[in-house]
Amino acid sequence: MEKIAVIGAGSWGTALALVLADNGCDVNIWGRREEQMNEINEAHTNEKYLPGVSLPKALKGVTDLGEALANVKTVLLVVPTKAVRETMQLMIPHLSSNTTIIHASKGIEPTTHTRVSEMIWEEDEQTQTLAAVVALSGPSHAEEVATRQPTTVTVASENDTAAVLAQDLFMNQQFRVYTNPDLVGVEIGGALKNIIALVCGVTNGLGLGDNTKAAIMTRGLTEITRLGVKMGAKPLTFAGLTGLGDLIVTCTSVHSRNWRAGKMLGEGLSMDEVLSEMGMVVEGVRTTQAAYELSKKYEIEMPLTEALYSVLFEGIHPQDAAEALMGRVKKHEVEELYLPDSNDSLQ
Repeated sequence: MEKIAVIGAGSWGTALALVLADNGCDVNIWGRREEQMNEINEAHTNEKYLPGVSLPKALKGVTDLGEALANVKTVLLVVPTKAVRETMQLMIPHLSSNTTIIHASKGIEPTTHTRVSEMIWEEDEQTQTLAAVVALSGPSHAEEVATRQPTTVTVASENDTAAVLAQDLFMNQQFRVYTNPDLVGVEIGGALKNIIALVCGVTNGLGLGDNTKAAIMTRGLTEITRLGVKMGAKPLTFAGLTGLGDLIVTCTSVHSRNWRAGKMLGEGLSMDEVLSEMGMVVEGVRTTQAAYELSKKYEIEMPLTEALYSVLFEGIHPQDAAEALMGRVKKHEVEELYLPDSNDSLQ
């Protein structure tokens, strides 16, 4: 029986821990709040994050990080992007040598512009404890995974053996897992779709309809691909689960916290009011800042990202930002995106 530590007891961490427990793994899930861990152990629920879901009795909640990581060779890290470095620093003294970390966080660090896997490796640079880092991403709401509805995701790593390990750990009849060697593309697609979901939510809050949403999603995929290719991703990755697939599910569902946050912004709430109302991290906000900075660095056009940045960080009213987008100069729709040293292209 594989012993696994799940670090992060929010909705997504708990749902993935449930999948692992269903597959016969010995799972410790770590969280800071003793009350929450007691609820997992005694009531077998996590009502704040997954209301109405019964958790497997084999799932054990712990508040002691050393206990959670003892004799563990595989760790599932599911914390907000802004907490990755701090959590890694806490974990490293307790990690066994040659540990594999599978992360399911979606974001890019502002200023440094590092992806989650890069942050993990950087924090391990001095101890060199890790054997591999794997990213798990795809169109997957925690609420539906927890009720065992059919879901497909992708795992990506620079280490093929580690990717297959992750695939084997999570794969079952309800949770299908593909492998993809394009770690950059998988992480970029998972992070940037949150920006587009925020924009879709804003337009919904403004009272706009399906025509607008379709335009945003289509042009949003172009922006994601444009930046991803510049950062070294394979363009066709964005036509898959972690690009188009994740974009669809995040932009069209009330389960999406980024979409809900955008809707409240469009309805007139301030960002502080939105975050207070949500009670959970909205990854798309920080990712918008990072993507905006990257668009300037690489000198590429990302009009949807720029419009959202102006709303979030420059005080522009959402309606004014929408009007500015529609008033842009005329363009050709089809633009070829080439990956250096490859014949791959996306039109």
